[in-house]
Amino acid sequence: MSEVGRSQAGSSTLTEAREMPEDVEELQRRLKRVRRRLKTVESELRSTTSELRRVRGRLSEARHDLPEDVERTIRQVTEEKLSFLGEHHLRNLATVVRDIEAAGIPGVLLETGTARGGSAIVIAAAKAAERPLKVYDVFDTIPPPGEQDGEDVHERYRTIAAGEARGLDGEVYYGYREDLHGEVRESFARLGCPVEEHAVDLVKGLFEDTVRPDGPVAFAHLDGDWYDSTMVCLERIVPRLSVGGRLVIDDYYNWSGCQRAVHDYFEGREGFELLQRAKLHVVRLAP
Repeated sequence: MSEVGRSQAGSSTLTEAREMPEDVEELQRRLKRVRRRLKTVESELRSTTSELRRVRGRLSEARHDLPEDVERTIRQVTEEKLSFLGEHHLRNLATVVRDIEAAGIPGVLLETGTARGGSAIVIAAAKAAERPLKVYDVFDTIPPPGEQDGEDVHERYRTIAAGEARGLDGEVYYGYREDLHGEVRESFARLGCPVEEHAVDLVKGLFEDTVRPDGPVAFAHLDGDWYDSTMVCLERIVPRLSVGGRLVIDDYYNWSGCQRAVHDYFEGREGFELLQRAKLHVVRLAP
């Protein structure tokens, strides 16, 4: 190659060398944009998949073949504002309890956290009269959250502690009522499910002091809101849950602490199926 040729080749190589960093930087910028877009798409896909599961769950829960006395109880609970749950959720609870009875799943029924007692009354109306139902609650202002709960939980508790929480349609919040235990007991009787005749035990106290099932559990409705209260219920109840038994976890979609407790407890734990329905359901598949 002539000197001129070598000179031109060298000049071309230097030019390419000077341009390459810019090309590489542009490719890196494009790659970053693609990765950001990919993360967004993956997040949207997870959200869509989760919503699809919940819609399918709602469709599967649409089957309601409840006796008229149970339907009447649901209407009364709703009209008297005895539960934060709407009629749809109350019917789902009643349907699950009826299915538990039809399948002959052994064990007691539990509710942890009852507020004004509405959901527990519906459960009592749907179950066999002789099957025990234990209802656990402090029957007072809810205990404070802990370090494992998110800011959403702490903000809610600040509202409650300040006396600014409200019940349905502006009624007195259940945690501020003077004799909530007596009020719930009276509501059971008024709605046709007196506790003495329906094997119902209203247990007052903190979950950590009271929730200690000593036999099989067929069904449990967990409504403890925060991380610690949810975790203690899972730790005490799940080992007792019968095969085919079911948990309905009320606050999984509402409060970060409850959701985190569920994830922490069931991560890597086999023998259970978590169903993302209108409320999270957990079914025991194996001992």
